[in-house]
Amino acid sequence: MSTLTGKTLFITGASRGIGLAIALRAARDGANVAIAAKSDVPNPKLPGTIHTAARAVEDAGGRALAIRCDIREEDQVRDAVARTMDAFGGLDILVNNASAIWLRGALDTPMKRFDLMQQVNARGSFLCAQACLPHLLQAPDPHILTLCPPPSLDPKWWAPHTGYTLAKMGMSFVTLGLAAEFADRRIAINALWPRTLIATDALNMIPGVSTGNGRSAEIMADAAHAILTRPAAGFSGRFLIDDEVLAEAGVTDLSHYAVDPSQPLLPDLFLD
Repeated sequence: MSTLTGKTLFITGASRGIGLAIALRAARDGANVAIAAKSDVPNPKLPGTIHTAARAVEDAGGRALAIRCDIREEDQVRDAVARTMDAFGGLDILVNNASAIWLRGALDTPMKRFDLMQQVNARGSFLCAQACLPHLLQAPDPHILTLCPPPSLDPKWWAPHTGYTLAKMGMSFVTLGLAAEFADRRIAINALWPRTLIATDALNMIPGVSTGNGRSAEIMADAAHAILTRPAAGFSGRFLIDDEVLAEAGVTDLSHYAVDPSQPLLPDLFLD
């Protein structure tokens, strides 16, 4: 399979950034995309809403369903999945993209921010998987793809921002556990992480870097597409890196993904 034509994707946090890029790449194949995110009204600080994303998906050739959904809320998630099933008649792919970030040390991390990260990142990914799995297991070639790094216990990734690392590694361990639990069910449960920084609004949380030091979100969209078009059976429990995925697919020239070719690309967190 090399296309997502007719497939139905449920993508969290898809109103902007990497989630939207993955949605648009799927839309170009003619996929159905449920855009599950909190942003249903314009925000002057963060461009994009579920409605603008839905229009972009449809303009790209897909079918869209805009759903306001806070993945911290179980009822909202289960209702969003039910609406997706009603609209498209099935579910093939879950993309756990939604994530909260706060890159500060312990003394500079309010507990409200700590709780937000744990609830959105690890718990939210688990909840979305739990809600989607009964439907995914009925699909012919189901995937769960979570945007999280390879698991690491290296203190250098924990010392600067324990709260964020715990939340992000929580997503990784959820992926690890679910892949093992459903290893014999012919469902692909994998993770994807970028080699370099990706030029999204999240870069505003990292002092001293700019979007010019990153690649566009399209590299993650293309890598996700390559993963999601692979047969699910026997392809699970992998922690994949975007450039390695593309190299395996025969794409080795990544220069067009650089936002500013004159600026050095900076490595993303959690990769040596």
